[in-house]
Amino acid sequence: MIKVVTATEMARIEKLSGSSEYFMEQAARSLAAITAEYLEEEQIFPHVTLLVGKGNNGGDAYATGALLLQAGISVTAWQIYPLSSCSPLCKAMHDQFVLAGGIVHIQTEPKEFHFAPQGVILDGLVGTGFHGKAEGMLAHAIAVANASKCPILAIDIPSGVSGDTGKVETLAIHATQTLFLELPKIGFFINQGWEHVGKLVAAPFGLYESQIAEAKAVAYLPSNPSLPKVSRTRHKYQAGYVLAVAGSPEMPGAAILSSFAALRAGSGIVRLFHAPKMEIALSSAPYELIREPYSERRIAEESLRAKALLIGPGLGRSLDAKKKIQTLLAKTSLPTVVDADALYFLAKHPKWKLPKRTILTPHHGEMEMLLEDSARSLLDRVQAYVDLKKVTLVLKGAPTFLFTPGELPEILPHGDPGMATAGTGDVLTGMIAAFLAAGLSEKRAARLAATLHGLAGEAAARALTSYCMTASDLFDFFPEAFAHLES
Repeated sequence: MIKVVTATEMARIEKLSGSSEYFMEQAARSLAAITAEYLEEEQIFPHVTLLVGKGNNGGDAYATGALLLQAGISVTAWQIYPLSSCSPLCKAMHDQFVLAGGIVHIQTEPKEFHFAPQGVILDGLVGTGFHGKAEGMLAHAIAVANASKCPILAIDIPSGVSGDTGKVETLAIHATQTLFLELPKIGFFINQGWEHVGKLVAAPFGLYESQIAEAKAVAYLPSNPSLPKVSRTRHKYQAGYVLAVAGSPEMPGAAILSSFAALRAGSGIVRLFHAPKMEIALSSAPYELIREPYSERRIAEESLRAKALLIGPGLGRSLDAKKKIQTLLAKTSLPTVVDADALYFLAKHPKWKLPKRTILTPHHGEMEMLLEDSARSLLDRVQAYVDLKKVTLVLKGAPTFLFTPGELPEILPHGDPGMATAGTGDVLTGMIAAFLAAGLSEKRAARLAATLHGLAGEAAARALTSYCMTASDLFDFFPEAFAHLES
């Protein structure tokens, strides 16, 4: 687990830990190594352009540039403020950069300037303590960098993004990678931050484990989870038996996607209970999916053998659907995944009883329906809801957050924008149910399913582009996602 902190907390820990100059030198070593590796891996012409502000973030850029020069890489710098206004460390590192042979262009007026068409930009304009609007020369430099089409590596955070809130008041760097110093900042993952950070790469600068332990986390980035072990002698019921209550004549696809996802994620048997007169609509469902009309008696019978229940995808919002959902939630003793239309009715009836082991899977719009007050941040409100209801909650989005009672949230960063299409949430619901049926805890099942779901989405986008993929495409890339975790 990697701690995620506020920018304010990171600054506090750095201040308590010792010499800023020592940390800057160590940070530069990490930043230079990552930059050189990026140039080699991407087969980019070995030229780096430094974009430098007036604070210690600019000092990091100069110190990194000096090391890259020593490694034989061409480096030039654009300094957007007069040196007289720069921090002492920024000035000192500027002098070291010049002594190493670096060329510095002073550009303090928002006139036209260009970057070399080859190479990368190293963003050292402003750091994680930045708040407010990027204006004047700062805004101009950000706009020119974004328009250059060069890959941009941001030092610690893309300039213009708040490290505490993730907000972008005017404009911010669109980074190809963000080389975060020691610990990731919560602003990467909330509000507009995720739109700007690109790939996250850790750049340690020498904090001791004891010093990192002192940092107060607001969330965690978990390591990739492990797959459940597969016994050579298991039978289909041991592999996991899932009951699904999903679908309506208007939305049969949601029932098929969620149910088949449970099968493809490893369940040995999935039984879909559907609305009456859906036989023709479900005739295209996979052969392996057992289908039968909704019956409380049959669900009660099969619950004696099943290990998990999913409810909600495509059920609709009729009075009949409402009655089914309320009854099942009150009566079932199975670990249950609650999604889609079931969340709609739960928001309308917050006092409904929930199963002892419940996982809710709302997207942000559904989450706002479930919440009542809006005075605090979204993460604080979701955590309060989870603590009150004693449920596990997967807040779907970019990125996805995993909440459990009494614990800090986890951030699950895998996924692709192409997953913002109808049905991908239904697939996740089925995957979570599969892992619950396999015997995993709610937290572990949700973490594993969301990680695999995101990895499959990334693989689908690589093959099909973010524009062309659909929810059902994810199934074709489950093997690649599972193999990634298995290895």
